[in-house]
Amino acid sequence: MRQFSKQRGSGPGMALVLAAALALQLGGCASFPSFDVFNLFGNKEDELSLPDQPADKLYNEGLTFLNRRDYTLAAKKFEEVDRQHPYSEWARKSLLMSAFSYYEGTKYDEAIQAARRYVTLHPGSPDAAYAHYLMASSFFEQIPDVTRDQARTDRAISALDEITRKYPQTEYAESAKKKIEVARDQLAGREMMIGRYYLERRNFTGAINRFKTVVTQYQTTRHVEEALMRLAEGYMALGIAGEAQTAAAVLGHNFPDSPWYKDAFKLVQSGGLEPREDKSSWISKAFGGILPRSVTSAVTAN
Repeated sequence: MRQFSKQRGSGPGMALVLAAALALQLGGCASFPSFDVFNLFGNKEDELSLPDQPADKLYNEGLTFLNRRDYTLAAKKFEEVDRQHPYSEWARKSLLMSAFSYYEGTKYDEAIQAARRYVTLHPGSPDAAYAHYLMASSFFEQIPDVTRDQARTDRAISALDEITRKYPQTEYAESAKKKIEVARDQLAGREMMIGRYYLERRNFTGAINRFKTVVTQYQTTRHVEEALMRLAEGYMALGIAGEAQTAAAVLGHNFPDSPWYKDAFKLVQSGGLEPREDKSSWISKAFGGILPRSVTSAVTAN
């Protein structure tokens, strides 16, 4: 059984120049969009006048720790700016940087908390989209394997979908869409795992219901081919030949070169049948029907 895996980048390579912009490339399952730290402020000439206490010193110390990949200390320094100078532009900037630092340090719950606070306090900021993306990516990085409850996967999809709706023209939306596909594939994988479990225990109705979920809700994932084959298997076991034939026919039409179709073809053939679509079947309707053609010609039975 193929397991879900996510590969994060090894982290940004950051050259710290305190008097210039610090560009951060964030890593994820898909490439993390670039982010210009000093653009949070705008031009240096436009910075607000700092109070007597050294907010800039605290902030720059945070950048130093970030450059050293000491993400916890970096986050603490940025949080100190926010604590000591809560109404300053430095505080706004530091709050987002603390979220980023926690994300890079794999402290995702803390990253979510900081990013959510940023969005709450600065909903109209140009960087609110980035804060939303950090929050959603933190949920995404906590997606568990298919053997565990997938509540976090659902939360990740919800947060990522919010980015595509609120900020459709941004680079964050494009990255979010890729992450959503990975997360949906994970949910489909969970359904497949449970469906196989039921098949092994001859609970064919329970198995069919799980595979039906994959076919109807996760049709664009990599699991749909096997789901169609398993539907044919379950229906054949129950003696519902028409649905088994339709599952095999739809599989053969949409994925003629799939090894799963070869298995489905042999399965229905073993019962003296061949793949054949029943247009009234829910399987046919789920795929919008298939074009008239001989699906049996798509494979040579061995």
